[in-house]
Amino acid sequence: MYRVDDLVLYSAQGVCKITDITTKKINGEVNEYYILKPVYNENAVISVPVHNEKAMAKMRKALSSDEIYRLIRTMPDKALIWIDNDNLRKEKYRNILKGSDRTELISLIKTLYLHQQEQQQKGRKLHNADEQIFAEAEKILYEEFAYVLHIDRDQVLPFILKQIEAA
Repeated sequence: MYRVDDLVLYSAQGVCKITDITTKKINGEVNEYYILKPVYNENAVISVPVHNEKAMAKMRKALSSDEIYRLIRTMPDKALIWIDNDNLRKEKYRNILKGSDRTELISLIKTLYLHQQEQQQKGRKLHNADEQIFAEAEKILYEEFAYVLHIDRDQVLPFILKQIEAA
């Protein structure tokens, strides 16, 4: 169970702070809800029903700074997860985006980054679906790293590269 002031990631909303845990009566039924405030979207407020498994599966605890540093050190060793079949690749990558495994997310980003570099050398671009997934994966990871490490989002990639070089 989460507590007020816990930092979580919630689906595509990204990094959120739990601002309240409250009960609401909807359609005559009383349920408990986490009230989330996305840290990068001042106007949004999200209510997540505590006892709804599907909604709760979209929520995960944010990493600590120590966990982020450990994760960065493992980045060079991450395997690529390229799948030639467009539909299978899109399905696999979407599942990674929905999941909570940052290791898979890093493998996804690394794979799409290297594929993008290959395509650019051939004078081509990523497929639109791959480009969208790449952007969403970077957003998820960079927002979490930026918030936890107290840096700007555009400083995350240089920070990661610096940490990898220093290792």
